[in-house]
Amino acid sequence: INVYMLIFYFPAPIILALLLNEVKHAMFKKFVQSISYLPHFLSTVVVCGMLVNFLSTDGLINQLIAFFGGKKIQFLMLPEWFRTIYVSSEIWQRIGWGSIVYLAALTGIDPHLYEAARMDGANRWKQARHVTLPGIAPVISILFLLTLGEIMSVGFEKILLLYNGSTYETADVISTYVYRRGLLGADFSYGTAVGMFQSVIALVLIFLANQGARKAGAASLW
Repeated sequence: INVYMLIFYFPAPIILALLLNEVKHAMFKKFVQSISYLPHFLSTVVVCGMLVNFLSTDGLINQLIAFFGGKKIQFLMLPEWFRTIYVSSEIWQRIGWGSIVYLAALTGIDPHLYEAARMDGANRWKQARHVTLPGIAPVISILFLLTLGEIMSVGFEKILLLYNGSTYETADVISTYVYRRGLLGADFSYGTAVGMFQSVIALVLIFLANQGARKAGAASLW
């Protein structure tokens, strides 16, 4: 699940920030930012309740599928759909809030660089490629390292609220396994050992990623 998050979610706030940076109409830009920020302030329970209602057999999504002549799908009962639902909902909920850091980094880019690029005949795409992206590259590098350090942990609450016995094969993660084995099964020592193992692996991953970033000449944590 976290590999999918790295592939699909991590670039999403960057893309949104780049697109918002190109918007010249101030009111429209603020409106888009406000709409994209709002899901962040919804609790996980509310978001999961919305997903359950929308994806149920009689929910909005299945009603649209049936309206266009398709067959209704039991999304929350099929293991192959769980990762798609989880990652999509995370992107929707976090993309706006995640773009704030990149928007702040974009304000630190010298406007004279854009003027020089325009004088050299660079269009908007080339300006974004040769000025904007290099300007926020250190921020992207730092946030990627921090994200990599969390690759062994996935949102426990959302998975706990969405998964069920039929989706264990794709939905069960270390944190939910520790919850069932350590708390519900009262095997506290085993649950603690698994949690510690998870933390050690995350530490090793972030250390290796930091060393790789330093050798590549990118921004690193230390």
